[in-house]
Amino acid sequence: MASHEEKQAQPFAGIFDEDEAEKSFLLSKPTCLLILGKPGSGKKTLARKLAQMWKFIYIEASEVIQMNIREETEYGLKCQELLFKGQSVSEELVTEMILKRIESPEVAHFGYVLSGFPSLSEEYMTVSQQIEKIKNLKLRPDFLINIKCSDYDLCQRISGQRQHPNSGQVYQRNQWDPDVIVLPRKRDLPLECAAQGGGGVTIPGEDPLGTLEFLHQLVQRPEHILENAEERIGTYKDIMLRPLEDWMAEQDCQYLIELDGNQQPDDLFMVSKLEVFNARHKFHMLVCCCFNKQDELFRVLSSYKLIAPRYRWRRSRWGQACPVALKEGDIVMGNPDLAVSFLGKMYVLSSPEALKTFMLNPRPYLLPPMPLPPCKVLVFGPPFSGRTTICDLIADKYKGKV
Repeated sequence: MASHEEKQAQPFAGIFDEDEAEKSFLLSKPTCLLILGKPGSGKKTLARKLAQMWKFIYIEASEVIQMNIREETEYGLKCQELLFKGQSVSEELVTEMILKRIESPEVAHFGYVLSGFPSLSEEYMTVSQQIEKIKNLKLRPDFLINIKCSDYDLCQRISGQRQHPNSGQVYQRNQWDPDVIVLPRKRDLPLECAAQGGGGVTIPGEDPLGTLEFLHQLVQRPEHILENAEERIGTYKDIMLRPLEDWMAEQDCQYLIELDGNQQPDDLFMVSKLEVFNARHKFHMLVCCCFNKQDELFRVLSSYKLIAPRYRWRRSRWGQACPVALKEGDIVMGNPDLAVSFLGKMYVLSSPEALKTFMLNPRPYLLPPMPLPPCKVLVFGPPFSGRTTICDLIADKYKGKV
């Protein structure tokens, strides 16, 4: 009866526990996507757009190779050595780099968009083995996005692609073929321009006067030849299609998104974005802010870039202390120039290295028992009084350092 009266005494009290909600979010698995489809269906384009929109980590074979070479990792040095010798990077090495990337701290926080894996090559692992590898990942894909397109439409699209040798940019037929391009007519064109059809072909970002020369520079890669495209699609259907269909049949239909590959890339992206969002996709962001003084930082943010109406930015329970330093057992005040906002609260880091580490994955520094201020104990006494023994016992019990 007493407990019932206590509940009635505060009829307007909210049941939302902010600390529990924040802890639940930090312990939750980040959303992960896997893009599937036939060769040339637009998997990379869609994956890049989704990664940019939702702040996912984009994972794809060529992207992972370039990242490792750029950061001069052990894998990157192996790739460089092979490429300098004129050899290709082995499928085993590529698979190891992809799996390593999936296990990285930033992916554990932001999630990923995976494209091009499983791959058609069975040099290292069969398609079924690759699928089992994905199923057994610690961060398994939550959504499978399958881009569907007929063989004829896909072959026509691939065979109509041309690449600029200097920039590497790939252009579709409606961007380079004068017989296909449809140019908008302007009502205010002079009579002589209107008589000529409104002007020549214009490539986006290129000088119209140099268009003809630009078109002559475009080349057709071997994989864009119609016969080669038909062969790649046939290989996909023979090797990969059946295992993927079996896998998709096991997937909850709520988390299987099938898209029409004949749509324009922007339309395809909008449909996939809405489908993922409707499935209650959780997303989160880290925003880096730079101010000279911490008081100025909070004063400016108190009325700027609100998370929601009537919702103000707040200080975290870490205050001015650096959460990365606290995790390492030190109390270091943060630098206001290295401030980060996360989940509506401000965190101040002590160094550029700590800022980079925190932005890759803030979860280990925010989950309980953090913030845990380090306890420092001084043991003193006369010689042979047992100071060393006491220090060792305290350090062993409380996981400290002597």
